[in-house]
Amino acid sequence: MEFFFVRDHRAKYRFFSSEPERELSIPVSRTKQAWELAQKKLNVLPARILRQEQAFINILKAGDEILPIRYSGQRSEKRIRLRFSLFLQKQRTKHILFLIGETILLPLSGLAALLPGPNVAFAALAILMYTHWRALRGVSRLLHKEAAFAAAPLFAEWEAASDQGQVDRFAAILKRIESEHRLPRVHKILWK
Repeated sequence: MEFFFVRDHRAKYRFFSSEPERELSIPVSRTKQAWELAQKKLNVLPARILRQEQAFINILKAGDEILPIRYSGQRSEKRIRLRFSLFLQKQRTKHILFLIGETILLPLSGLAALLPGPNVAFAALAILMYTHWRALRGVSRLLHKEAAFAAAPLFAEWEAASDQGQVDRFAAILKRIESEHRLPRVHKILWK
């Protein structure tokens, strides 16, 4: 499995893996209907967010070997390591804040149990908390893991076109990235 740390068309860094996009799965309990409905709600998140969360969760599966991360090569490795470290710190803080907010909202969503039918609000919040917690664990592990950054020329071409606002070249570059790096629907992460 390969990981990528690349800027999107708005110059924001995105972290994702080569693992195909899939629905996040959560173990089901007695209230299977509520869990399944809540899971569908969670999987409508934008691809760039969903793939990033999946990449962080996939870090938990990675062994002790050095983690390969591809980047554009437009900046020095020292600078990209610093950027990546700052990105991970920001993600860790963001996930902690999400978990705090979700913990505060969880008892309130429990009040929806008074309504007839399954408590989808509670289940959706619980699934979201579980996903954020696993992603936070992945971010924390990634902060202490050794990474090998390797430049990928196609991503350099993408970032150059993005910096210059050459929207007419985006589709062709993204199609080449998709085929060379086996990243289906990479346009949903980096462009739309």
